[in-house]
Amino acid sequence: MSRQATVSRTTRETEITVALALDGSGRAAVSTGVGFLDHMVHTLARFARFDLELSCAGDLHVDAHHTTEDCALALGTALDQALGERRGIARFGHAYAPLDEALARAVVDLSGRPWPEVELGLKRERLGTLDTDDLVHFVQSVAIASRSAVHLDVLRGRYDHHRAEAAFKALALALRQAVRSDGSSEVPSTKGVL
Repeated sequence: MSRQATVSRTTRETEITVALALDGSGRAAVSTGVGFLDHMVHTLARFARFDLELSCAGDLHVDAHHTTEDCALALGTALDQALGERRGIARFGHAYAPLDEALARAVVDLSGRPWPEVELGLKRERLGTLDTDDLVHFVQSVAIASRSAVHLDVLRGRYDHHRAEAAFKALALALRQAVRSDGSSEVPSTKGVL
């Protein structure tokens, strides 16, 4: 079964194309026009072992919010589509990821029910040109569009760059667990559907 999806999203604010393969090697080509966002999305793909191509032309003359949000919605939609009926997946994943002094924890459930709980505890207003609020919103939007419960917390860390990167690595590792095949053809739910 091919666990891939291609999604295009065009609005008055952004034009986005995403190609996602869940059973990849972590190869990523990401171009959003926002350097720190590119870094985080590339990190996510690399450690989840997803192959990902994501390109966005957005209204960066306004700010990076529309680009960040719409890229997350497109990526989450691609994840949802690539999972299909979610048959034979582990469904749950959890991971801790340190980056020097920072430590993050991610727990995900590819349940078909979106619920984001994201606490990064970032102190700086921006990382590069990206508002740190937009990093939280990115994860929330991916969770909603992919119909997944995502709990992501940074437990400690002094440097916001390290806190954010540890969070995205933990999320990637948890997703890598949750999407893996469990060898069955069953939907992992007592309801029979996800």
